[in-house]
Amino acid sequence: MGGEAVVVEDRRYNSSTSSHSPSSPSTCLSHFWSSALRAKTLTSPSVRSTHNGDALLRRLGLFDLLLIGVGASIGAGIFVVTGTVARDAGPGVTVSFILAGAACVLNALCYAELASRIPAVVGGAYLYAYTAFNELTAFLVFAQLMVDYHIGAASIARSLASYVVSLLELFPFFKENIPSWIGHGGEEFFGGALSINILAPILLALLTVVLCRGIGESSILNSCMTATKIVIVIIVIFAGAFEVDVSNWSPFAPNGFKEVLTGATVVFFAYVGFDAVANSAEESKRPQRDLPIGILGSLLICVALYIGVCLVLTGMVPYKFLDEDAPLAAAFSSKGMKFVSILISIGAVAGLTTTLLVGLYVQSRLYLGLGRDGLLPSIFAKVHRTRHTPVHSQVWVGIVAGVLAGLFNVHVLSHILSVGTLTGYSVVSACVISLRWNDKAASQVSSRWTSTWREGVLCLVIVAACGFSTGLLYRLNASSIFMLVAIVIAVLASAALCFRQTYVYPPGFSCPGVPIVPTVSIFFNIFLFAQLHYEAWWRFVILSIVTVAVYAIYGQYHADPSSETIVYHRAPTEDAQ
Repeated sequence: MGGEAVVVEDRRYNSSTSSHSPSSPSTCLSHFWSSALRAKTLTSPSVRSTHNGDALLRRLGLFDLLLIGVGASIGAGIFVVTGTVARDAGPGVTVSFILAGAACVLNALCYAELASRIPAVVGGAYLYAYTAFNELTAFLVFAQLMVDYHIGAASIARSLASYVVSLLELFPFFKENIPSWIGHGGEEFFGGALSINILAPILLALLTVVLCRGIGESSILNSCMTATKIVIVIIVIFAGAFEVDVSNWSPFAPNGFKEVLTGATVVFFAYVGFDAVANSAEESKRPQRDLPIGILGSLLICVALYIGVCLVLTGMVPYKFLDEDAPLAAAFSSKGMKFVSILISIGAVAGLTTTLLVGLYVQSRLYLGLGRDGLLPSIFAKVHRTRHTPVHSQVWVGIVAGVLAGLFNVHVLSHILSVGTLTGYSVVSACVISLRWNDKAASQVSSRWTSTWREGVLCLVIVAACGFSTGLLYRLNASSIFMLVAIVIAVLASAALCFRQTYVYPPGFSCPGVPIVPTVSIFFNIFLFAQLHYEAWWRFVILSIVTVAVYAIYGQYHADPSSETIVYHRAPTEDAQ
């Protein structure tokens, strides 16, 4: 398997159709659907790549991938969100992190299989959707994820700027001498429509330069910063353990289990780093082996750190008195351990830096994948000949984040985030099931296969709809009977997936319990989707409409070009073994 080439090629529509402009509405619609339903197919002939000049450089080992996953996850979540959720869930916030971690393990198992299955290509969730379903679904996944990434990067940049200013103010020369338009929040104009912040774009520019220089340099920076914050978090856990008063853990769930479950929906987004590992596929030395380990390993490390911090935090200070903005620093200050508070501020800077660095890295690789496939202008597909980085994509990502962070208070948009993450995870879980069917289709063609495939997709849609219905009923405090009905329908759809479909185990890492594990993952992801703010739902609908329009105007005509199919290779034999 190690030296096996993977050809990712598009199912081409008829050349006569593409060579003439649609002349009627029916022809136009037919062309749209034939384009939208194109999908990539995977074959394994012995072909050697002729695109080495456009390839990324394989420099990431297993340790690098683990640090990328941890670096993307451990940030504001551990330094801020823990205290915010604990105010409602009490010490039960520990259970909230455990539940969210367990849910993310299901998603990570699906990611691990697909990363092992398509191990040497950038694109992550977008590429998986393109391979398992179709072009339009993949483009929709990309758009939803990209809005999350762009707004998230700008928001993190502003938080990082604020923490950097806080550290500078520890020195008397800077104390109270740094204006708000440099780092703290921002200087508002036109009634708050604009909020000028200078430091955030500067930090983004510096990180963009590091990423453009090469994966080696950015990996070194990420490794150093991630190692720093892990050490600080471990110091916090051990130092705080001696200050724990177990009486603060009683009652463990003062507001009931519902608040604990609600807390799990909030902290779920503290575990999103494994998507970054999947997007590192083309730069991994041994992708078949290292990607699954990196995805699952980084997630388990984050779960352990989060649980330790939660237990210490709620044991040191009664949950009612936790500070919402800087809970860890305030907790140690209240115990007279100000030196630990300074360490926590340093850890917060390191944490936010790595989260931002990895976020910018992932965005550029997604743009690279779409540029290669023709869904975006070809400039995004260009890779620097000596640096082996997608410089154009990376600079574009930095510019977008810099403009947002420098001119707008993007924190107010936080309630419309996470839509792309949840929908992307759900699609990835569905891809695991669909690709198992596609394996069967490739080896056994029958007149009944198409209807069977559609039946399976319908079952997946029913599971997702039941997950949303259950989540909405739970949110509205509806009768548990209605929720039970939705759950029963989801169980029946899952049973149909189990007994009416045939599954083939793929080579490499295999997600256990297919189709049950991916189905449960979809149900829980969409359940969490229902807990999001109503404006997040509107964002999902409006962005989907805009994305379809962009695809209709540009994507359908430029994707799947008539040039040679791009050949993506697995890692060389000597690296894969």
